Amino acid sequence: MGLQIPDIIIINPNLILNIVPSRPNEIWVADITYIETEERVCYLSLITDAYSHKIVGWAVGPTLEVIYPLQALKMAIDGIDDVTARGLIHHSDRGCQYCCNEYVTELKKHGVEISMTQSGDPLENAIAERANGILKVEWLYKMKISTRDECKAVLDRIIGFYNTQRPHMSIGMQTPEAVHLQNREQRRCWKNSYTLG
Repeated sequence: MGLQIPDIIIINPNLILNIVPSRPNEIWVADITYIETEERVCYLSLITDAYSHKIVGWAVGPTLEVIYPLQALKMAIDGIDDVTARGLIHHSDRGCQYCCNEYVTELKKHGVEISMTQSGDPLENAIAERANGILKVEWLYKMKISTRDECKAVLDRIIGFYNTQRPHMSIGMQTPEAVHLQNREQRRCWKNSYTLG
């Protein structure tokens, strides 16, 4: 399963353009970022809940092959039931990993709607970009990581801390895990980046 570039790339519409999430597992945002280690560059695939900012799925690999974003997606889907999946929107940029047959098939198998950015503007996937930035600026840039295995172990600890211990201003100084478990409207403390356009 290599980096599959489809012959015809189908760009799905941006379904979250004017939507502000009102519950967990309504919108997931996905992105890939790189992490430098002494051994080689690694690629981190993240899936973040747009409502709670909880990282619900992640995987790290040595290449940009679809297998790693697919592992992150499967981790996220394993955390919900079929009814929840059918009410979910998966939003990403137009990277070939998110357009390829394996990834799209996995989303469709669970009834997840597919949404994609329409331009190269990172604000169209701002929550995903922000999650990447927090992990890198607050932790990864300050660390010396030797190998991919070490990177994976470090990320396991960091993501656990990010989800359960790190408060976020944008969700009222609560942790992503606390907000994810609540079933009530949250006070939102950020400019609405969903209403672009």
